[in-house]
Amino acid sequence: MKLFGHICMSLHRAESSMRWAILWALLGLSVAQHDPHVRQGRTAIVHLFEWRWVDIADECERFLGPNGFGGVQISPPNEHIVLNNPWRPWWQRYQPVSYNLCSRSGNESELSDMITRCNNVGVNIYVDAVINHMCGGAGGEGTHSSCGTWFSASTKNFPSVPYSSWDFNDHKCRTGSGEIENYGDAYQVRDCRLVGLLDLALEKNYVRDKVAEFMNKLIDLGVAGFRVDACKHMWPGDLAAIYGRLHNLSNKWFPDGSRPFVYQEVIDLGGESITSGEYSHLGRVTEFKYGAKLGTVFRKWQGEKLYYTRNWGEGWGFMPTGNAVVFVDNHDNQRGHGAGGASIITFWDSRLYKMAVGYMLAHPYGVTRVMSSFRWNRHIVNGKDQNDWMGPPSHSDGSTKPVPINPDQTCGDGWVCEHRWRQIKNMVIFRNVVNGQPHSNWWDNQGNQVAFGRGDRGFIVFNNDDWDLDVTLNTGMPSGTYCDVISGQKEGDRCTGKQIHVRGDGHADFRISNRDGDPFVAIHAESKL
Repeated sequence: MKLFGHICMSLHRAESSMRWAILWALLGLSVAQHDPHVRQGRTAIVHLFEWRWVDIADECERFLGPNGFGGVQISPPNEHIVLNNPWRPWWQRYQPVSYNLCSRSGNESELSDMITRCNNVGVNIYVDAVINHMCGGAGGEGTHSSCGTWFSASTKNFPSVPYSSWDFNDHKCRTGSGEIENYGDAYQVRDCRLVGLLDLALEKNYVRDKVAEFMNKLIDLGVAGFRVDACKHMWPGDLAAIYGRLHNLSNKWFPDGSRPFVYQEVIDLGGESITSGEYSHLGRVTEFKYGAKLGTVFRKWQGEKLYYTRNWGEGWGFMPTGNAVVFVDNHDNQRGHGAGGASIITFWDSRLYKMAVGYMLAHPYGVTRVMSSFRWNRHIVNGKDQNDWMGPPSHSDGSTKPVPINPDQTCGDGWVCEHRWRQIKNMVIFRNVVNGQPHSNWWDNQGNQVAFGRGDRGFIVFNNDDWDLDVTLNTGMPSGTYCDVISGQKEGDRCTGKQIHVRGDGHADFRISNRDGDPFVAIHAESKL
């Protein structure tokens, strides 16, 4: 009996050790998946929404690499439904019919070439991964898809994966319609159809394997990670099982053992049945409260003032900075979809937008993502944009137009290219220069004029009041003459904009008219003349 007891004790200890080993392994994977693996001191991601792969490759080489952008979020690369509509809605990209890598942005060869060319200039690629569902059940059947693959949404038959009716969640959904009817019920949100989209049964190992196979193909091509779409509609345990199947990043461009960066779309403005915190152990999470609150502050709605942002970040009830991906707007909420409502600032309000993006890029909270959009024909009726569905600039056959670059470095043909605006591009560089430095030397007028530094590497001043700012502030920076990177930029040994003179005690005089086109000023260590 004593021998049996020793054996049982040994087995118990072995089991316990194994459980702890598995736990620590999973913890190690999840911590690693918070790292965007940006290279060469880069810090910001740009979402080139609906760009073609050939245009992204060119943009990496001619603009993003030279200007210090850390990575590009690309639109979903999977084969998707094609709707017979002259403008081909943007959201058809979010209705997969297979995991073939041919979309309206280009084919697999063009995708692979883009990933290689961007990696070669230090710009990572992050894939918008649609893994919660396939196309809508009303999608019919046929070959109306971006690769011409046959599918039948009505019978849940997607032979190119392959998926059949056995691989969807209809048997689990507890609503009569099969749709999400109550967002207060977490089971409905995760087991029923989101706006008619066929909900995949991710608890099945077969489905998990097919999803991981799709993501691993992209990892092997050289992508650095994924923005995972619609995560609140998937159980965290299912996602953990999929992420655990993913390969390490390619050691051609990333250190051995690097895990893919994962940032998960979870809309959580508070009071939700599903919270962002349920997913943060798996990777970073999109902090939707950030853009909604920042928009309210810069619009001066609900009595908000810019000086209230002295404790911006966790002090405003946001998730811990190490878990967050932040943005002023995204492809959903700039159209009134998703989260944030009318407070969201977009390129349509360019003066406020440049200030808000400038604030985001100057502040140390979170991993930042800049939006790069296309225009559409807005038609507002009762506060709702009737044309919010319109797809990217397209030819008469529905194919996406290339992105032309104008002589002044802006974009044409309906492409907005906010990331190319001088003020935003220069603030991406600012963020790189001040990376790792503390939020410091705060000043405010108890209204909408504020300033703060980033250690001794950068300083920024905002005037969002209806009167002029004229003040002397401690910048915390070494003495010298600096070029303001908002009104202009340093070119050789000259400045094309305002010059700021920092005295030996670190103080400088700032004058910003409320009538200025861009009522803010930013200087950094590398803008010193």
